[in-house]
Amino acid sequence: MVGENIAEQGVYDTRTALRMAQELELDLVEISPQADPPVAKIIDYRKFLYDQKKKQKELAAKNVKVVVKEIRFGPQTDEHDYDFKKKHATKFLEDGFKIKAYVFFRGRSIVYKDQGEILLLKLAQELEELGKVESLPKLEGKRMYMMMAPKKKAKA
Repeated sequence: MVGENIAEQGVYDTRTALRMAQELELDLVEISPQADPPVAKIIDYRKFLYDQKKKQKELAAKNVKVVVKEIRFGPQTDEHDYDFKKKHATKFLEDGFKIKAYVFFRGRSIVYKDQGEILLLKLAQELEELGKVESLPKLEGKRMYMMMAPKKKAKA
């Protein structure tokens, strides 16, 4: 009776349905007004709203927020600086963050585009076991950037 379609019980009259809902001390809720005849159910409307909010909270809790960490290089970054930044990138990938590694070209250093691309590809190759490249190095204005995402960990 409760939560069932009123028409399934053979009630097609609104007054009868309202009287049934009042006898049960529940609400008559119109589910589909476009249907012919309109579909209505007798339910506790407050409980219905509570359940919907609860479902939305559960869905929101399951969503994972994607955090992108940036790592900046110069076209002629020294080996020690590169290793230092690679160590940070490794930690970010292990923690499950995405990485946006980019080479910033200042002034006339734009002539070293190939060095910047080699640097980013070297980083991608060395971090291959931790993450996968989402976008290969591409030049956008004074920046050449590459995106990496962590690889999914196998659950034991």
